[in-house]
Amino acid sequence: MAKGKAGGGVQNKAIYSRISFLQQAAVTLTSIRHPPVDREEANIANTSSSNRPSLVETQNGVSSSKADLDGMSRRLATDLRAVSLKTRIRLKPAVKRVICKFCDSILIDGETCTSTIENKSKGGAKPWADVLVRKCHTCGRERRYPVSGARQKRKTERVLDGSNNPQKHNRND
Repeated sequence: MAKGKAGGGVQNKAIYSRISFLQQAAVTLTSIRHPPVDREEANIANTSSSNRPSLVETQNGVSSSKADLDGMSRRLATDLRAVSLKTRIRLKPAVKRVICKFCDSILIDGETCTSTIENKSKGGAKPWADVLVRKCHTCGRERRYPVSGARQKRKTERVLDGSNNPQKHNRND
Protein backbone atom coordinates (compact mmCIF):
# COMPACT_ATOMS: atom_id res chain seq x y z
CA MET A 1 0.00 0.00 0.00
CA ALA A 2 1.19 3.47 -0.83
CA LYS A 3 1.23 6.15 1.77
CA GLY A 4 -1.36 8.86 1.38
CA LYS A 5 -0.42 12.51 1.24
CA ALA A 6 -0.16 14.24 4.56
CA GLY A 7 -2.40 17.16 5.42
CA GLY A 8 -2.33 20.08 3.02
CA GLY A 9 0.52 22.37 3.96
CA VAL A 10 1.54 25.71 2.61
CA GLN A 11 3.21 25.55 -0.78
CA ASN A 12 6.39 27.62 -1.14
CA LYS A 13 6.74 27.89 2.63
CA ALA A 14 10.38 28.95 2.32
CA ILE A 15 9.46 31.87 0.08
CA TYR A 16 6.72 33.04 2.44
CA SER A 17 9.20 32.80 5.31
CA ARG A 18 11.73 34.86 3.38
CA ILE A 19 9.16 37.54 2.56
CA SER A 20 8.06 37.65 6.19
CA PHE A 21 11.66 37.97 7.39
CA LEU A 22 12.42 40.77 4.92
CA GLN A 23 9.35 42.70 6.06
CA GLN A 24 10.11 42.28 9.76
CA ALA A 25 13.76 43.25 9.30
CA ALA A 26 12.88 46.34 7.24
CA VAL A 27 10.30 47.52 9.81
CA THR A 28 12.74 46.90 12.67
CA LEU A 29 15.55 48.87 11.01
CA THR A 30 13.18 51.75 10.26
CA SER A 31 11.73 51.90 13.76
CA ILE A 32 15.08 51.90 15.60
CA ARG A 33 15.32 55.12 17.55
CA HIS A 34 18.67 56.29 18.67
CA PRO A 35 19.07 57.25 22.33
CA PRO A 36 19.15 60.99 22.97
CA VAL A 37 22.65 62.43 23.22
CA ASP A 38 23.64 64.81 26.05
CA ARG A 39 24.17 68.43 25.02
CA GLU A 40 27.81 68.39 26.12
CA GLU A 41 28.52 65.28 24.02
CA ALA A 42 26.69 66.82 21.06
CA ASN A 43 28.77 70.01 21.27
CA ILE A 44 32.02 68.01 21.42
CA ALA A 45 30.93 65.88 18.45
CA ASN A 46 29.90 68.94 16.41
CA THR A 47 33.17 70.79 17.00
CA SER A 48 35.43 67.78 16.36
CA SER A 49 33.80 66.43 13.19
CA SER A 50 31.55 68.85 11.33
CA ASN A 51 31.82 67.14 7.91
CA ARG A 52 31.27 63.54 9.00
CA PRO A 53 27.80 62.16 9.86
CA SER A 54 27.25 61.65 13.56
CA LEU A 55 27.81 58.08 14.69
CA VAL A 56 25.64 56.52 17.34
CA GLU A 57 26.27 53.33 19.30
CA THR A 58 23.54 50.80 18.67
CA GLN A 59 22.53 48.07 21.10
CA ASN A 60 25.09 45.54 19.90
CA GLY A 61 28.02 47.98 19.96
CA VAL A 62 28.31 48.59 16.21
CA SER A 63 28.24 52.24 15.22
CA SER A 64 26.08 53.43 12.37
CA SER A 65 24.09 56.48 11.34
CA LYS A 66 20.33 56.77 10.90
CA ALA A 67 20.78 57.25 7.15
CA ASP A 68 22.59 53.91 6.90
CA LEU A 69 19.76 52.15 8.72
CA ASP A 70 17.16 53.79 6.49
CA GLY A 71 19.13 52.73 3.42
CA MET A 72 19.31 49.15 4.63
CA SER A 73 15.58 49.05 5.37
CA ARG A 74 14.81 50.44 1.91
CA ARG A 75 17.05 47.77 0.36
CA LEU A 76 15.22 45.05 2.28
CA ALA A 77 11.87 46.44 1.12
CA THR A 78 13.15 46.45 -2.47
CA ASP A 79 14.26 42.83 -2.08
CA LEU A 80 10.86 41.94 -0.61
CA ARG A 81 9.08 43.37 -3.63
CA ALA A 82 11.52 41.68 -6.03
CA VAL A 83 11.06 38.26 -4.39
CA SER A 84 7.28 38.54 -4.55
CA LEU A 85 7.39 39.56 -8.22
CA LYS A 86 9.85 36.83 -9.24
CA THR A 87 7.97 34.08 -7.45
CA ARG A 88 4.58 35.50 -8.49
CA ILE A 89 3.32 35.58 -4.91
CA ARG A 90 0.79 38.29 -4.19
CA LEU A 91 1.52 40.47 -1.19
CA LYS A 92 -1.37 41.18 1.14
CA PRO A 93 -2.77 44.72 0.92
CA ALA A 94 -1.66 45.40 4.51
CA VAL A 95 1.95 44.61 3.55
CA LYS A 96 1.73 46.75 0.41
CA ARG A 97 0.42 49.71 2.39
CA VAL A 98 3.44 49.63 4.72
CA ILE A 99 5.89 50.10 1.82
CA CYS A 100 6.05 53.32 -0.22
CA LYS A 101 5.44 52.38 -3.84
CA PHE A 102 7.74 55.10 -5.17
CA CYS A 103 10.86 55.00 -2.96
CA ASP A 104 10.49 51.66 -1.09
CA SER A 105 10.61 53.32 2.34
CA ILE A 106 8.80 51.68 5.23
CA LEU A 107 5.86 53.87 6.25
CA ILE A 108 5.38 54.29 9.98
CA ASP A 109 2.80 56.88 11.05
CA GLY A 110 4.40 59.89 12.70
CA GLU A 111 7.97 58.85 11.90
CA THR A 112 8.31 58.28 8.15
CA CYS A 113 4.86 59.28 6.90
CA THR A 114 1.88 61.46 7.72
CA SER A 115 -1.64 60.05 7.55
CA THR A 116 -4.76 62.16 7.16
CA ILE A 117 -8.39 61.45 6.29
CA GLU A 118 -9.93 63.47 3.47
CA ASN A 119 -13.52 63.73 2.35
CA LYS A 120 -13.83 65.86 -0.77
CA SER A 121 -17.61 65.56 -1.01
CA LYS A 122 -19.59 68.76 -0.47
CA GLY A 123 -18.98 69.59 3.17
CA GLY A 124 -18.14 65.99 3.98
CA ALA A 125 -21.79 65.03 3.46
CA LYS A 126 -20.93 61.56 2.20
CA PRO A 127 -19.33 59.54 4.99
CA TRP A 128 -18.57 56.68 2.59
CA ALA A 129 -16.29 59.02 0.59
CA ASP A 130 -13.56 59.10 3.28
CA VAL A 131 -10.07 58.53 1.90
CA LEU A 132 -6.91 57.82 3.89
CA VAL A 133 -3.99 59.85 2.51
CA ARG A 134 -0.46 58.73 3.46
CA LYS A 135 2.36 61.12 2.57
CA CYS A 136 5.89 59.72 2.59
CA HIS A 137 8.51 61.98 4.22
CA THR A 138 11.31 60.53 2.09
CA CYS A 139 9.98 61.21 -1.41
CA GLY A 140 6.99 63.47 -0.62
CA ARG A 141 4.53 61.42 -2.65
CA GLU A 142 1.00 60.59 -1.51
CA ARG A 143 -1.05 57.41 -1.73
CA ARG A 144 -4.81 57.28 -1.26
CA TYR A 145 -6.81 54.37 0.15
CA PRO A 146 -10.58 54.10 0.63
CA VAL A 147 -11.46 53.91 4.30
CA SER A 148 -14.91 52.46 4.78
CA GLY A 149 -16.34 51.91 1.34
CA ALA A 150 -17.00 48.33 0.36
CA ARG A 151 -15.45 47.32 -2.94
CA GLN A 152 -17.78 47.07 -5.88
CA LYS A 153 -18.61 43.54 -6.97
CA ARG A 154 -17.17 42.20 -10.18
CA LYS A 155 -19.25 42.76 -13.26
CA THR A 156 -20.06 39.06 -13.54
CA GLU A 157 -21.36 38.99 -9.94
CA ARG A 158 -23.55 42.09 -10.05
CA VAL A 159 -27.29 41.69 -10.13
CA LEU A 160 -28.90 43.82 -12.81
CA ASP A 161 -32.25 44.67 -11.20
CA GLY A 162 -33.84 41.38 -12.32
CA SER A 163 -33.50 42.05 -16.04
CA ASN A 164 -30.81 41.52 -18.63
CA ASN A 165 -30.54 45.21 -19.51
CA PRO A 166 -29.24 47.59 -16.88
CA GLN A 167 -31.47 50.57 -16.23
CA LYS A 168 -29.97 53.85 -17.31
CA HIS A 169 -30.22 56.69 -14.85
CA ASN A 170 -31.49 60.03 -16.10
CA ARG A 171 -29.65 63.11 -14.97
CA ASN A 172 -32.95 64.93 -14.59
CA ASP A 173 -34.09 62.68 -11.72
